[in-house]
Amino acid sequence: MNFLETARPYVLSIFRIVVGLLFACHGAAKLFGVLGGEAVPVGVWPQWYAGIIEFVGGGLVLLGLATRIAALVCSGEMAYAYFVVHQPKALWPLQNEGELAAVYSWSFLLIAVLGPGIWALDTLLGRARKRAPARN
Repeated sequence: MNFLETARPYVLSIFRIVVGLLFACHGAAKLFGVLGGEAVPVGVWPQWYAGIIEFVGGGLVLLGLATRIAALVCSGEMAYAYFVVHQPKALWPLQNEGELAAVYSWSFLLIAVLGPGIWALDTLLGRARKRAPARN
């Protein structure tokens, strides 16, 4: 079990990278009509704004930059999508087609709570700040 504990920051980083990449692709499909998606016209509520959050927030999470804040915003967006778009259709996610929104929401909440892992710009910038000499 010691190996699992040692692997935690690396696995967390890989999880964050994969979730961020998939989410950014979801936003790119909405904004630019790529990857089999259909572009949403600029300013259409809430799809276009969701696309912005997904593309920018997913990219930030992917890079591990402002990770906790970006992940929290992405989690909230997916919770909103679940309760406003999916939940009124039926009670259970399998019935209302909200599984993806629920999984994204909980995944981003996990990233917000646990942090970005070892392979993140936040981590690298934090190390650089610790090494920098204090200025008076």
